[in-house]
Amino acid sequence: MKVVIIGGVAGGATAAARIRRLDENAEIVMLERTGYVSYANCGLPYYVGGAIREEEALTLQTPQSFFARYRVDVRVGHEAVAIDRAKKCVRVRDLALDREYEEGYDKLLLAPGATPTVPASARTDDPRVFTLRTVEDTLALHDFVAGKKPKTAVVVGGGFIGLETAENLTERGIKVTLIQRGDHVLAPLDRDMACFLHAELLRRGVDLRLNTPFDGLETDGGLRVRTAHGEIAADLAVIALGVTPDTALAASAGLQLGQKGSIVTDAHMRTSDPDIYAAGDAVEVMHFVTGAKALIALAGPANKQGRIAADNICGISSVYGGSQGSSVIKVFSRTAANTGLNEKAARAASIAYDKVILSPANHATYYPGAELMTIKVLFERGTLRLLGAQIVGGAGVDKRIDVLATAIRAGMRADMLKDLDLAYAPPYSSAKDPVNMAGYMIENIAAGRVKQFFFEDIPALRAAADAVLLDTRTPYEYARGHAEGFVNIPLDALRDRMGELPRGKRVYVMCQSGLRSYLACRILAQNGVDCYNFAGGFRYYAAVGGKVE
Repeated sequence: MKVVIIGGVAGGATAAARIRRLDENAEIVMLERTGYVSYANCGLPYYVGGAIREEEALTLQTPQSFFARYRVDVRVGHEAVAIDRAKKCVRVRDLALDREYEEGYDKLLLAPGATPTVPASARTDDPRVFTLRTVEDTLALHDFVAGKKPKTAVVVGGGFIGLETAENLTERGIKVTLIQRGDHVLAPLDRDMACFLHAELLRRGVDLRLNTPFDGLETDGGLRVRTAHGEIAADLAVIALGVTPDTALAASAGLQLGQKGSIVTDAHMRTSDPDIYAAGDAVEVMHFVTGAKALIALAGPANKQGRIAADNICGISSVYGGSQGSSVIKVFSRTAANTGLNEKAARAASIAYDKVILSPANHATYYPGAELMTIKVLFERGTLRLLGAQIVGGAGVDKRIDVLATAIRAGMRADMLKDLDLAYAPPYSSAKDPVNMAGYMIENIAAGRVKQFFFEDIPALRAAADAVLLDTRTPYEYARGHAEGFVNIPLDALRDRMGELPRGKRVYVMCQSGLRSYLACRILAQNGVDCYNFAGGFRYYAAVGGKVE
């Protein structure tokens, strides 16, 4: 059997190694148009910033090492330009020799990945304008920064690459302006959770400009980035507006295409041609939570898809069960992570959802170095099906998001999080882990023991004649900052001062993290008061309102 693989990096390289492990006699040819066949795509910005110092560290395999270990014929600088499905061959251009030839196959795997999305108004050969997708892109930006010593940069786009690039350019002493079309960075997060990242970016000196659509570039003389609100001068610009599936080859071959021109496959990663498979960022997938078609350009799914395609090419019936988009990113000292659906996606899927927001410490607070994190968990009303989670904080965020991602994949109900038997020692967690705490909260909400209100409810509550807004923190905490309209009765004085609350009115309670306000609600509810606990606490309220400490 002869297998030709178009594209290396995650999906293609994984498939090649898997095919060899399953079939020692298969002939495997891998075509890669760049000069690098297997590299750490997600590590590219950190080479620009200096966290990764050696260029060689970006390269996971070379053509020589791949051949030595797997006997795969890797041809870098070779671009597949056409597929003849009838003849079962690929027309290939050797870029170094500028010649074309045909390569036959029994099975073909497409792993072309995606290309940076660059609007027509930003397409230029100007050496001061960059994208960041390949090793070549990274080396060009790294060398420009090292050689030209730029003082200012504009990063266009607040997604994963945009944020990582902004951080790493800032670490090189460059003044960075980050522009984002929408009202928050990092689309997998809801705006409220992204506000913690906004605060971190501003604290680190990034000029963050939200609600600022990008209009194009001016490159005559000095470089200027055009936006809907004016021009920004800079020494360099990085266009990080996301990626587009690289499927021109599949389209010209007549394969079935889906969203944004992505390649349609079945659960076995087989395309509309039974002898052609596809994997990676170019492929339309099923979202695990909703079952809907989706585009999820992440390295984890690409690797899994490459392995599953390889299994099926070798006669093993493997199935890809879909992606839930689990991801994590470092933004200076903050870590942001998500899995499954956010609120926007849940609404788009017409799912009746509820949510809990909590601000626990990453480990026992009496052990030195405890850091707060903010966790948001979405679940379906009635069924309590886990839908998604988002976390922003410091140490321990990655651990908790992985537990929640596993719970979603396992089909656990949200209240079952309380029963998870998670490892505990003071330097690592608390006896009741943050994930357990989310489960306890959801159980209480489902049982009707506590009712909630949210940040978006507060403006209307301030104007409601039948609502009392109550802050149960200490007088010192209250004096340092509080939400407008909230009166202060500390939790420990509440039983003695309950007569100060007007009878017959609903009471909406806030504290710093949500715990004391929950305790206050239990006191009030058992005294016949209709009360509601503020989800997230004042710390969350201050962050969403742009006043985080």
